Amino acid sequence: MGPDDSAEFIYEKGVVLARDGEEARVVEDAVRAHFTATDGLDPEHVRRSGSRDNRSGITRIRVGDPGEGGRGTDRTVAGALRALRQAEGRAGRRLVSRNHLVSIAVNACPGDEPVPAAPSAQPNPAAAPAARNADGGDGTDGAVGVLVVDTGLTHDYRSYPLLARTEGDAQVRETDEQGILQQYVGHGTFIAGLVAAVAPHTDVTVRGTLHDAGAILESEFGERLFDAVEDGWPDIISLSAGTSNGRVDGLLGVAAFMEELRSRDTLLVAAAGNNASSSPFWPAAYASLPEYADAVLSVGALRGDGEFGACFSNHGPWVKVYAPGERLVSALTGFDTPVPYVYQHSTYDSCRYGFTYTCTCRSPRHTGVLSEAQQTSPGKPDQVMFEGLASWSGTSFATPVVAGLVAAYMTANGVTDPRAAARRLLADRAEFAEVRGTHVPALLPPTWRPVPVGPA
Repeated sequence: MGPDDSAEFIYEKGVVLARDGEEARVVEDAVRAHFTATDGLDPEHVRRSGSRDNRSGITRIRVGDPGEGGRGTDRTVAGALRALRQAEGRAGRRLVSRNHLVSIAVNACPGDEPVPAAPSAQPNPAAAPAARNADGGDGTDGAVGVLVVDTGLTHDYRSYPLLARTEGDAQVRETDEQGILQQYVGHGTFIAGLVAAVAPHTDVTVRGTLHDAGAILESEFGERLFDAVEDGWPDIISLSAGTSNGRVDGLLGVAAFMEELRSRDTLLVAAAGNNASSSPFWPAAYASLPEYADAVLSVGALRGDGEFGACFSNHGPWVKVYAPGERLVSALTGFDTPVPYVYQHSTYDSCRYGFTYTCTCRSPRHTGVLSEAQQTSPGKPDQVMFEGLASWSGTSFATPVVAGLVAAYMTANGVTDPRAAARRLLADRAEFAEVRGTHVPALLPPTWRPVPVGPA
């Protein structure tokens, strides 16, 4: 974790990233020279690890033994970063980076975990009416395409009627040996259901890029993003994953993909993250860089009443719009077979971010297997059964709501440019909410129903 065990982000120990070619050689040489002059560090450790030509243009360079030092000690990566400071100043750009963990669950902990919806529950946002497009058609011809980059689809997702137009990758592994739903399985299905509810007649494709508990190393992330658009760039990409990195100039591992995005017409709608922090969270924070202002729309989450920011939502001037993201209801699985789930994290006695409303930090109550109390007590973690719909919270879910609203606006108004549609949608339809004392643009779907928010 870093920097200084603050859990601001998680990265691969003993490894740094550099661009392929000459810059990778400069990094290797500079780090070896630095380690030669530094007691206790071995310059012979510095070598390329898994280097290959790829579209992301990134090389992994091993600078130390990951087994050395304690869990929070990584002198070799810290030394490598120091070794390149002067060279970066001369080059005018970053030459080296940690290999961050990009994840749907910020710092290994989600905004919250899904809760089974009541048998009588309906999707929230509810399914929008089948809108006519500007030419009087139903939008089925030349439909807007939304690409969801997330976990894969559950095997029975087509049992959920709203996902009839959805296709994509199946989840690699849904359950463990005991038949219990794996952690974060259903995340991509839930998101696809939100897009489909807000924007009927939209073609939704899900890529299971984040099939490993919703996480991937930065060194692989850029390449997998290129894989996701290999069959063609969509109108909109909905991405509910990212990481902070302590910097204001983006992620080295996705730099090539972001450059390519700039030259396309695609709009990237990206989640702002669930750290309750103002630190830039990438790729969403690219929205604050002038060269990406049109290409990226960053999305924060509103609490259940839609009037204020959710306790967990990241915030700051780099977050361009907010949408409901607390206790939304969508499909976690299809309907053909109930499936058990064991909670990983426990709720708190009070909001872990200091808010005073009844937030998802504390309600509904459950005990998880990874909590300290559970590790030291003989009790069992709570287990629930999912039979289709679930309630879930996070900027992960505010993001597809906004992606769906942009897609629906394109269909209804005959707009073919998703970036222009996003600008017009914000100008024509945005309301305002209050986040940390600041009035911010907010998009509220017409079919979304506020959830009562009580005091703690």
